[in-house]
Amino acid sequence: MTEYDRTDPRPRFAARIEDWVQGRRAKRAASRGKVPSVIPYIGYGSGEWVRVLGRVMYLKPSTREHTRFRSDVAEVSRVRGWRTFTSLHVPHQTVRVLVDGEPVSEVVSDRGGVIDSIVPVTLSPGWHTLTLQAGDSEATNAPVYVVDPAARFGVISDVDDTILITALPKPLVAAWNSFVLDEHARAATPGMAVMLDHLVADHPGSPVVYLSTGAWNAAPALSRFLARNLYPMGPLLLTDWGPTHDRWFRSGKEHKRRELRRLAAEFPDVRWVLIGDDGQHDEMLYHEFATAHPQNVAAVAIRQLSVGEAVLAGGRSKARLHRSVSGVPWVYGPDGATLRHELQKLDLM
Repeated sequence: MTEYDRTDPRPRFAARIEDWVQGRRAKRAASRGKVPSVIPYIGYGSGEWVRVLGRVMYLKPSTREHTRFRSDVAEVSRVRGWRTFTSLHVPHQTVRVLVDGEPVSEVVSDRGGVIDSIVPVTLSPGWHTLTLQAGDSEATNAPVYVVDPAARFGVISDVDDTILITALPKPLVAAWNSFVLDEHARAATPGMAVMLDHLVADHPGSPVVYLSTGAWNAAPALSRFLARNLYPMGPLLLTDWGPTHDRWFRSGKEHKRRELRRLAAEFPDVRWVLIGDDGQHDEMLYHEFATAHPQNVAAVAIRQLSVGEAVLAGGRSKARLHRSVSGVPWVYGPDGATLRHELQKLDLM
């Protein structure tokens, strides 16, 4: 069946098993001297609030174990991605929040250890410093971008097969990138960093958001990939893996659909350039969003996969008819240089 039957008790059972295993591992971690520690992620906000993003994990104080989770480390040891998934998250942990050194609030991690909370605060537009601390552990910092109320332009970009080449069957992409691949081996899509950089430079103050179905565990490695390949800095909106109380697995499509709607509600005056690929779901999701919110979409830019990539990704979409949806222009190209040229024709660059 295509839709999950919410009366099925199996996901609830799986979540209980996960919680039981979590409890056993937490006791073992505490006995080994590990303490709840916060891994902060890049956040964003308006002049009246910020969205605080991060994850609480059991880590040993003052060890190199923290290094593989930090997104601000330029050079890290060559670590396979699976190691970030073997560390233990901390559910329902209270975390202190400071902005530019000033205490502003406390937030609580969810059952997956993820922090995703709105904190009221008055800030000027631009970059600020977010500080998070759990208990007596070391406080950690991450940048947070406050969008100028006058901003009327922004960029939302997919990650896999859009700015990062995977060339693998979609069911294996997340597993390979997250569990196996050395993060230094990931290849950037030709021309995409330059295209995004020029797009933002032509619209100063524009927010950049990277929206992916990847797991939060991969956020530090993806942040380092973006910095290493000179992509504009911006928050990553990822998702959590594993069973919930009503599903075996979280839906990547629903995650993207929900975040697009949220950004439209949070920044109603911003018109976004939506960037994705034609391998599977991006065209469908962008079609839905552009139809429902044409006033919030400046253009849709779709990277065309090669024949080989398209086959591995599940077949190239036939949705060329999306070139004009509710007056929203669509452009296609195999790389960043082509997409840049097409966006220039639309006077967006």
